[in-house]
Amino acid sequence: MKMFVLFVSVFLSSAVHAIPKVDLVLVKKSESRLLLISDGKPIREYRIALGPRPRGPKMTAGDERTPEGEYILDRKNEKSAFYKSIHISYPNSFDRERAERLGVPTGGSIMIHGQPNDRPWPEEVAQMFNWTNGCIAVADWQMDEIWDAVDEGTPIRIQP
Repeated sequence: MKMFVLFVSVFLSSAVHAIPKVDLVLVKKSESRLLLISDGKPIREYRIALGPRPRGPKMTAGDERTPEGEYILDRKNEKSAFYKSIHISYPNSFDRERAERLGVPTGGSIMIHGQPNDRPWPEEVAQMFNWTNGCIAVADWQMDEIWDAVDEGTPIRIQP
C-alpha cells in the first residue's frame, strides 16, 4: 500500500508541475538560450547549441547559420534523425526575397531538435559547443519538455 501511495503522490506532483502550453518560443542566439513564454512570462529557459557560425542571420544554404526573424513551429517529427524535431517555417517571405536579390538558395530544414540518434558524444558535452548545420539543439530531456509545451502553429522569434 505504501508503494501505491508513493506512486500516486509522485504522479500527482509531476502533474501539478507540468509545463503549460506556451504562446511563444524565444531564441536569443547571442546568449545561446531558448525560452518558453506563456502569457508574456518566461516559464522555462534552456541552453542551446547552434551552428559553428552563429553570428548573423542565415543567408544561404550550407552557411551553418540559424535564421533570425519571426517564424512558426509548423510540424513535429518523432521519427527524425535526432531525438524528436520541430520544424521552423524558414524561409519566410523576407528570407526568400533576400536570397533572390543575392542570387543564392535559401536552404531549409531548420529545426529545434534533441541529440542525434547516433550521437558520437554525451549530450552534456554536445551542449557545450555549436555543432548543428543551423538548427537549434537541446538535450533530449529538454526536447521532451519543449515538445509537450509547444503546439504546431506556435510562433518562434529568433533574435541575434
